[in-house]
Amino acid sequence: MEMKKRIHLELRNRTPSDVKELVLDNCRSHDGELEGLTDEFEELEFLSTINVGLTTVAHLPKLTKLKKLELSDNRISGGLEVLAAKCPNLTHLNLSGNKIKDLSTIEPLKELESLKSLDLFNCEVTNLNEYRDNVFKLLPHLTYLDGYDLCDKEAPDSDAEVYAEGLDGDDDDDDDVDEEDEEVAPVDDDDDEGEEDEEEGNEEEEDDLSGEEKPDSEEDDDDLNDKEVDDGEDEDGEEEQGQKRKRELDEEEEEEDD
Repeated sequence: MEMKKRIHLELRNRTPSDVKELVLDNCRSHDGELEGLTDEFEELEFLSTINVGLTTVAHLPKLTKLKKLELSDNRISGGLEVLAAKCPNLTHLNLSGNKIKDLSTIEPLKELESLKSLDLFNCEVTNLNEYRDNVFKLLPHLTYLDGYDLCDKEAPDSDAEVYAEGLDGDDDDDDDVDEEDEEVAPVDDDDDEGEEDEEEGNEEEEDDLSGEEKPDSEEDDDDLNDKEVDDGEDEDGEEEQGQKRKRELDEEEEEEDD
């Protein structure tokens, strides 16, 4: 992939000034130029251009906030003096796998006062006698050379540290989730109590309705019973009146016979 196209894809609708990390590994550069990479990337802190065919760093734009520069597996053989002007705040520089043959090639790096780590793996310069001692003398501000300090103590693995921090962050997220669950739990209890109260209210309404309907039915039954009693009394009264009338008629007939 061409470098210019790769940079366009890396932007992902961002402006160059929004980018802090840019990885252009294995892209094709034309005549050692970093096409598409300009000084508009003013906030860039990490740049990786591994195996892109660079022969010089002269075409690097001015990146004053750049801290880590990966240039391994290219064909750089000199011209490092431009780094002090273009990337004055570099702390990590990887030149592994390039065509650096002698100490004079890296001598301009002493102008990078913030440089703490330098990698020159697979460069011919590493085959020189007392290579490590001479590099530390040449660059007194340097802390790590090829991953080790002057006392052969290995440099900390920054990637591992970031990974560990990520795990700690995940644990914190889990704790936050647990706390949120605990906070939500009382709300669920309130909902359950609300549902129980609603059920009790429904039961009370049913009882009230049944209690209201029962007296109505009993009153209807009482009315029917009273009506039957009244009807019975009326019939008894009519029968007595009939018998009384019959007796009176019989008495009148007897008197007429006499």
